[in-house]
Amino acid sequence: MRRGTAILVVLVIAGLAAAGVFLVMHGRASVTAATPPPAPPAVPVVAGTVSSGDVPIYLRGIGTVIAYNTDVVRSQIQGQLTKITFTEGQTVKSGDTLAEIDPRPYQAQLDQMTATRDRDQAQLTDSLADLDRYNQLLAKGDATIQLLDTQKAQVLQLQSAIKSDEALIEAAKVQLEYTKLTSPIAGVTGVRQVDIGNIIHPTDANGLVVVTQIEPISVIFTLPETNLPEIQQQMAKGPLTVLAYSHDDKIKLDEGKLALVNNEILQTTGTIQLKADFPNTAHVLWPGELINARLLLETRHNGISIASSAVQQGPNGAYVYVVGSDRTVHMRAVTVDEISEGQALIDSGLKPNETVVLEGQYRLEPGSLVEELHGKEAESADLQSAVEQAIP
Repeated sequence: MRRGTAILVVLVIAGLAAAGVFLVMHGRASVTAATPPPAPPAVPVVAGTVSSGDVPIYLRGIGTVIAYNTDVVRSQIQGQLTKITFTEGQTVKSGDTLAEIDPRPYQAQLDQMTATRDRDQAQLTDSLADLDRYNQLLAKGDATIQLLDTQKAQVLQLQSAIKSDEALIEAAKVQLEYTKLTSPIAGVTGVRQVDIGNIIHPTDANGLVVVTQIEPISVIFTLPETNLPEIQQQMAKGPLTVLAYSHDDKIKLDEGKLALVNNEILQTTGTIQLKADFPNTAHVLWPGELINARLLLETRHNGISIASSAVQQGPNGAYVYVVGSDRTVHMRAVTVDEISEGQALIDSGLKPNETVVLEGQYRLEPGSLVEELHGKEAESADLQSAVEQAIP
């Protein structure tokens, strides 16, 4: 009897233990099932607002600055160079004296021609007086017609000699003027090729100096031939503006006007040459300089634009991530008309004042929750590091 009672007690204790374990496990499972999974963390991004306004549309090409005029100053006579009145790199005006050749031989030649003219003039005066006397004698019958004709011929000969003397004097004056070498154009002088004391010749290949006109100045640049119809269409509306930028495209150098579209297309490159003129009053454009030329084709009014970094490329074309009011993003296809100076001109797909993701798209997918970075984090050059630091 006691043995049976003991067995019954053991069985009851075992049952109660099993029931306790079951209740504990069931309670844990209930708690686990009732706790929702944690939401994914927000993805840090840099966002921006879609803007609307006047958007310039440029055609870009690489150009070379060329001088408006270039002149090699050469001597037109031979002689010793006695004076140089310019410094290398000096800005000169048209007519400024640059150098002088020894004028004494040419002055002596002019004096000689003048003296010959004066002698012939004196002889002409005497011959005219004789002609007058012969006319009087002929009237009295004391002279012959032959003598009178001979005197007339002598007068005509002396008159012709004086005309020749006058021409020789003018030529001598021109030669004397050539002893002063002047600048034919306004510009900047280059390297001097002849020193004082040397004999300068008209046949010297390098001349005295090269004067280059840089105000105004021109730029020759090229664009793809496919742009030609657009350029011609816009030129029919009025002059087109051309901007000159430094080779690194950071500094605006000058603003000018399109002057010429060349009359043929370069078949080897499929490009068209264009020429623009610039006032260059600050002398920032220099002959031979390589620059970036921007032809302002038109200005799109009320154009939709965003930072070009917002535009992504996918299998179906360009798209952006648009941030909704609930801070989630969704993909939206866009049509990009032009990308210029870090801005993308959007033809369709966006509206003004919408918010789009500019940086950090590599961790996004449709429906992702985002957190916008601001301040130093948004301005960081290494956005990926900033994003990783912002992720808990």
